[in-house]
Amino acid sequence: MLAIKKAVSTLRDEEVKLHLMQLLAGIGELKEQSELLESALEEHMAEPVARLIDQYSSLMSLPAQRAFWDPAPDSTHVHILCGDSFGGSMKQALKGLSWTDTHKLIILRENYAIGPLEQLDTPVGRKVRSDWFRQNITENYNISYDCEEEYTEKLDNLEQIPEQAKVVIWTSGNACEQTALRLTAHLLGNRQNELIMIDACAICEQLFNRPDAFINYCHSGEIPSDKLREALLWINDGSRLTTEDIAQLSQEWQAISGQSGVLRIWQEDTLLEVPADYYDGYLLEKLDSLTPPPGEDGFLKSARLVGEALGYCEQYVGDTYFEHRVRELIYSGVLEIKGVPTAMRFYSIRRKKG
Repeated sequence: MLAIKKAVSTLRDEEVKLHLMQLLAGIGELKEQSELLESALEEHMAEPVARLIDQYSSLMSLPAQRAFWDPAPDSTHVHILCGDSFGGSMKQALKGLSWTDTHKLIILRENYAIGPLEQLDTPVGRKVRSDWFRQNITENYNISYDCEEEYTEKLDNLEQIPEQAKVVIWTSGNACEQTALRLTAHLLGNRQNELIMIDACAICEQLFNRPDAFINYCHSGEIPSDKLREALLWINDGSRLTTEDIAQLSQEWQAISGQSGVLRIWQEDTLLEVPADYYDGYLLEKLDSLTPPPGEDGFLKSARLVGEALGYCEQYVGDTYFEHRVRELIYSGVLEIKGVPTAMRFYSIRRKKG
């Protein structure tokens, strides 16, 4: 069971759904043929059983596959970056350059723009962060998120970085990646590795934007792997962090982890803590600008509002935080609800009448 738990914990959301659908399909075939089990197992059950075994083998091999990307003794470069989306694109880009033998990854899966960070260096602070996510973020976090586990994995991966490897920290102009940069510098402050900071979004905008066709990226996870492959060739042009730079970033992390708020933005090259309700007015403006579907008595799907807010927001906050604030507006009586707020696709909202 411990091996099974470890394998399942490595799955991303989309992989969980895919494996579950395939497993249920196989189990369904077994159920349909269950009456033949005793008399004709080999003839009638071989194919569905084999498929279940293949699914099991595929699932159980995932930890080994993921370990392939962990720092290794012969690594020349270790890339530290935020988010599974960016991580997936980076893997494809490294494969495209045939760099996978010597370039390894550490993926920070948390959204550092949201949630408490106070005393994150302590078990107490990590428990506070875990509890906040479980109590306020319904999508994906409320069951599976464990800050202590994430933090331990992060430290283990950083410890595996060999002395000769260059550490490439990928960042861009948003609170999540800028906070991660400062946390990483803090955790690596005593290491002798060369630290290189690269802004993937800025590089790709410089390389590919034209007057008649341009993209301004909010976060690195938006960059496709083919463009990221070109950005990787700029590693040697990245900013090498001096001892003073690292000390300054570490000091800024300590200041961030001394704050008690749950929302941060990146503004004028500075990380700012803002009130939890910072985006409430913005959400209400977006709601007022949208037209509810006919026959819904003015109710609009929560997912539609969150998607609209996400698409036009100049900051990278994440859909889960916007949905959290929609529920807070319901609880405070500003909005009315139709449906059950277990996930944003299950309920609709409108301005409270009268």
